[in-house]
Amino acid sequence: MPEEVKPTEEKKPQVKKKGILGKIKEATDDKEEQLAILSTFVRLGILVWSGGILTLAYIKLPPAFGIPEQKLDPTFIASVFTGVLATFGVQAAKKSGDSNGGSGITKADMERLIQAAAQTAPHQTLRIEQAPVTLKVDNPNDTYKM
Repeated sequence: MPEEVKPTEEKKPQVKKKGILGKIKEATDDKEEQLAILSTFVRLGILVWSGGILTLAYIKLPPAFGIPEQKLDPTFIASVFTGVLATFGVQAAKKSGDSNGGSGITKADMERLIQAAAQTAPHQTLRIEQAPVTLKVDNPNDTYKM
């Protein structure tokens, strides 16, 4: 009786499961691009965390969850939240009636204030419209009285 020939088992190379960092390295070759993707994920994580904490600060959870109500000041968390949002280019909206970009004073108001100050005070007001400005003394030995 001939012996039965068993097919030789081929050994398949073991494929290591890659984590998130391994997948990022595989997807991009450039180190700067890898760091940019990683920093985006970190910022998103901080954004989700701070948004969750802010949400929990303002809502009351049902007693069925068994989580006690937290008394915290959300000021720091709100600043972290808005700071991370600003890194993505999202900024708080301005008031709709604010025509001067939020500075609080218009150019006409500033000119009126300068005129009023010139009428009441015995001094000279210098307005510099464009930089750079260089101030030089012609003769350093001369003394000027003001």
